[in-house]
Amino acid sequence: MGAPRVRRVVIAGGGTAGWLTAAVLSHQFRDLLEITLVESEQIGTIGVGESTIPPIRRLHQLLQIDEREFMRATSASFKLSISFEDWLRPGRQFFHPFGFTGMGTWACEFHQFWLAAQSRGLQAPLADFCLEAVASRERRFLIGGQPDAGAGEWSTRAPRTPGPPGRAELTYAYHLDAGLYARFLRRVAEGYGLRRIEGRIAEVVLDPESGFVESLRLDDGRSVDGDLFIDCSGFRGLLIEQALQTGYEDWTRWLPCDRAVALQTRLEGPAVPYTRAIAHEAGWRWQIPLQHRIGNGWVYSSRHMSDDEARRRLLREASGTPIRDPVVVPFTTGRRRLAWNRNVVAIGLSSGFVEPLESTSIHMVASAAVRLVQMFPMEGIAAEMVARYNAISRHEMEDVRDFIILHYHANARDEPLWRECREMAVPDSLAERIALFRERAYVWQDEDDLFRPDSWLHVMLGQGIVPRQFHPLALALPEAEMRRLFDAVRQPIRAAVQAMPPHSEFVRHYCPADASVWAATGPAAKTGA
Repeated sequence: MGAPRVRRVVIAGGGTAGWLTAAVLSHQFRDLLEITLVESEQIGTIGVGESTIPPIRRLHQLLQIDEREFMRATSASFKLSISFEDWLRPGRQFFHPFGFTGMGTWACEFHQFWLAAQSRGLQAPLADFCLEAVASRERRFLIGGQPDAGAGEWSTRAPRTPGPPGRAELTYAYHLDAGLYARFLRRVAEGYGLRRIEGRIAEVVLDPESGFVESLRLDDGRSVDGDLFIDCSGFRGLLIEQALQTGYEDWTRWLPCDRAVALQTRLEGPAVPYTRAIAHEAGWRWQIPLQHRIGNGWVYSSRHMSDDEARRRLLREASGTPIRDPVVVPFTTGRRRLAWNRNVVAIGLSSGFVEPLESTSIHMVASAAVRLVQMFPMEGIAAEMVARYNAISRHEMEDVRDFIILHYHANARDEPLWRECREMAVPDSLAERIALFRERAYVWQDEDDLFRPDSWLHVMLGQGIVPRQFHPLALALPEAEMRRLFDAVRQPIRAAVQAMPPHSEFVRHYCPADASVWAATGPAAKTGA
């Protein structure tokens, strides 16, 4: 007898993870599946993110979401980069931009020419050769033409040739309110026929023979049956862990921060088109500007700072007047040993957590949901497909993990936390990347990697990792031609940015959100970074 066919899908939990998954599945399968989402308004949710990366635009195209409607509904602003401040040492700042940097050849990347120019005394910041970095620095923004290739792939992979140096199409993402985003996605999902059940899950009922989940029993006695269950219950892992005891792989030895304080404040100046990540002695803090408010957060290691001190510091250093009281969120960095176990797929915080330093949380939800669609077990759950899903999920999370560890490990700060991070042994996969970059400025992107070579490049250099040598072809270019190359890239970028309006002005004309949207966000439990 073959495996049972899957026709009934039950999503346990709402929030961004639940409703994003619901929107993707209901849009793609519509009448082919019976999709039910169970959530309780009495249970507060932790928004998995308020800061996103460019693949979210491809997701919205898939779901046929109008950009202006979405931005008005979530009070969103645009995001071109992340500003890292004080990470290498106090006073040092660099941008991790979303776009391409310079113009290279198939044999020799642009940064190799830039390094060769540095050795010849031709000093110019690398950021000058990236449209998104310059626009971030000038706080300008403009939508021109169609979304470029960098925003059109789930892995953010794109051809290495970025097009004309003066291109005006920015690669961008969004800052948004996680509570409003979940509410917006609920309308999308319900519009495609999804059924929502209000109720608190009291018991997860397992089949005594197979160990598969049979149903969810609610506290009022109702039973919700299904063939495939998606766990979006957050850190609790109600199905994947509490019921199936899947196990958790702890990454605290590499990423020691285990708590965050979240705070919303009023926006009292123009919103900038980038997220700020500002290091402090026990971790870092975020600053995410939306149209009417700022999302602030203080991430820290409880071994190096108390909750009370973290609250005090965040209240003192956050911009704007507080809207709500600070909320403390404990977490353990790591991943569930299996993202798909039996007939349960964990998506969002239930599958694992890596702190939102590079704004990957919402992307990881979207990536998992899309992967599930691509590998959906309509004719029955097959062990080989489950194994492949888990292998991709593991690689994706480990790639993000390594990139975040890099920010901590490569530092020159002198506090206990930072000395520990600098001296620790990192995963072999990251050690290889650092060694190859330090030796020959070599960066790469494997098939299932999220971050492009440009991302590794900007963070490696920004964190003070200096290559010992560069590609020999870079010196084959005469100095005069190298100067002409640099001018051919830099000058059109500068001209394009100067022609752009200020970011806040563009948002005000393109997608203004009414302040009344905040009335729908509910209690302070709906927070996130």
